[in-house]
Amino acid sequence: MTTTDRHSELARAFVQLAGALVGDFDVADLLQGLVERSVQLLDADAAGLVLSDHRGTLQVMASSTEGARRLELFQLQADEGPCVDCFRGGKQIAEPDLRAAVSAWPRFVPVAREVGFAAVQAFPLRLRGEVIGALNLFSNSPIAFSEDDQQVAQALADVATIAILSERALHDRELLVAQLEGALNSRIVIEQAKGVLAEAVGLDVDAAFAHLRRAARSSRRRLVEVATDLVDGRLDPSAVVAE
Repeated sequence: MTTTDRHSELARAFVQLAGALVGDFDVADLLQGLVERSVQLLDADAAGLVLSDHRGTLQVMASSTEGARRLELFQLQADEGPCVDCFRGGKQIAEPDLRAAVSAWPRFVPVAREVGFAAVQAFPLRLRGEVIGALNLFSNSPIAFSEDDQQVAQALADVATIAILSERALHDRELLVAQLEGALNSRIVIEQAKGVLAEAVGLDVDAAFAHLRRAARSSRRRLVEVATDLVDGRLDPSAVVAE
């Protein structure tokens, strides 16, 4: 990507995030767009994002690949890894070579390397003293993220955090909890739809997800609506692939 192209993509990313500050928005789609933009803009091969629910429990909300999603789930189940440390400490976590991090994350590192990742950096979703999640970037080879990339990644995470927490200025706590819970429920349906479509038409889950998003956008519907129709049998899998 040229410098001009990168600046253009960066501008689009912030425009998309800023748009969520002034109107209703689909949390699931916003966060999915964030991880995908992060991979496009930064020196990373995959990305994932976790958010805390109203009980303070982290949940996987978005990922750029199936491998990243599974690794994020493993971190949460094992209660170990960069995203867990980033969320709890509210600070960036950087490991340019996972081979050097076995003592810190003895269970996470072997699984990450088995998936194909060799470096990781995590950025907190935070506003002042409140941390609501973490954005995680993975690389297939050992690499130290540049200072510019670190600043861009944290800025993307910060704007996404403001977009989510701005709901508190408009609604009470119960409505915000309902929105985040709704986003989690949406994610569950979307994961089910990915599996249904992948099985029905013989695709891998990443390709199936790409078709789902394309179908939602072309029909100007929310991603979760298309996913629900597919899971409930109201939408033919071949129609989704044809979009």
